[in-house]
Amino acid sequence: MTTSALIMIILTQGTVIGATIYFFRKVLNTPAKPEPDSYSENDNDPR
Repeated sequence: MTTSALIMIILTQGTVIGATIYFFRKVLNTPAKPEPDSYSENDNDPR
């Protein structure tokens, strides 16, 4: 394996691992949105 191929593999794997860690942290640290209560929102609507 040549030096340029080894550098390419390391950079590619580092990029993929970095993106994976970034998006996992972003998803896990995002606060959950409150679920709307569908019954209280349409109490005044005719049925």
